[in-house]
Amino acid sequence: MEPSAYPFKTLCRAPFWARELNAPTMIVVTGASGFIGFHLSLRLLAEGHLVHGIDNLNDYYDVGLKQARTRILTAQKKFTFHRVDLSDAEATRATFESIGPKLVVHMAAQAGVRYSMTHPREYAESNLIGFLNVLECCRAQSVGHLVYASSSSIYGLNSTLPFSVHSANDHPVSFYAATKKANELMAHSYSHLYSIPTTGMRLFTVYGPWGRPDMALFSFTKSILSGLPIEIFGDGRMRRDYTFVDDVVEGIHRLLWKPAAPNPAWRADHPDPASSSAPYRIYNIGNRSTVEVLQLIEMLEACLKKTAVKKFVRAQACEVFAAIADTSDLERDTGFTPSTPLEIGVARFVEWYREYYQN
Repeated sequence: MEPSAYPFKTLCRAPFWARELNAPTMIVVTGASGFIGFHLSLRLLAEGHLVHGIDNLNDYYDVGLKQARTRILTAQKKFTFHRVDLSDAEATRATFESIGPKLVVHMAAQAGVRYSMTHPREYAESNLIGFLNVLECCRAQSVGHLVYASSSSIYGLNSTLPFSVHSANDHPVSFYAATKKANELMAHSYSHLYSIPTTGMRLFTVYGPWGRPDMALFSFTKSILSGLPIEIFGDGRMRRDYTFVDDVVEGIHRLLWKPAAPNPAWRADHPDPASSSAPYRIYNIGNRSTVEVLQLIEMLEACLKKTAVKKFVRAQACEVFAAIADTSDLERDTGFTPSTPLEIGVARFVEWYREYYQN
């Protein structure tokens, strides 16, 4: 699909420094060949910014899909691609030095909750060492704002719904979630020590065109169209807050131009987990609704006009049973709340899926 098929609305207000410089902003997007990084890069390019995408194009899922996204991005004049593994400190440092970014959006990570049960070292290298290298580069380059992807999975054993950024989240149930929690703590230490504005975004089950093949909607669609059984963990009553990728990109975009600042009301004797005396913030980005897996399958069946063959398997200990986002902080600070109905988002995904694989 051609880049012109992905129009995005530009926010009226200019970036906080572009208002003075009247020039495009130099932005690094790590994981640019990934699902969300790809969509965000297109949004920033449509606004005329200079985007440097960093990705190692690993084979966790179909490399061909990542390469297709990359081809669309590199067709844009203001996009530069760097194939770099962020766990390589020297290569990462050299890349950042050559770019000199004003802003960094860190979307690169080893994704997947279940995969972390069998490949924990890959998560340590990518999500911990890789993130440390990004933090060090942001410090060395005096980056104006680091925005990074965290995850709703960090809420772990917390069963108080909806999940609030002001609630405790110290009991993750997967190593993937533990690395994402560690990222938030690492970011806070750099915000405190070096006054680097950092904003973490806890993302809730993102889906949409160009999505990840390991995610439920993608794998269910593939299996249903192929007449193969779909694996359903537990009894299918597991609930998720499915958030359309355009809503996620809008949330990231609004936060990007709003550098984290110290919270003047923050108290050390009653610490708020979502803010700090340092320039550090945490936000949820979710759709504020919860849908059972079986309901998702019903929507997908109606859209595909084909019945799924269901295979129920044992639920895994690394899964959170239910998740729903409290996005009141996001709405208060940016004026935006994700709201794309799941029925519309599923239909748009299926339309893309049919076109992409038909071509």
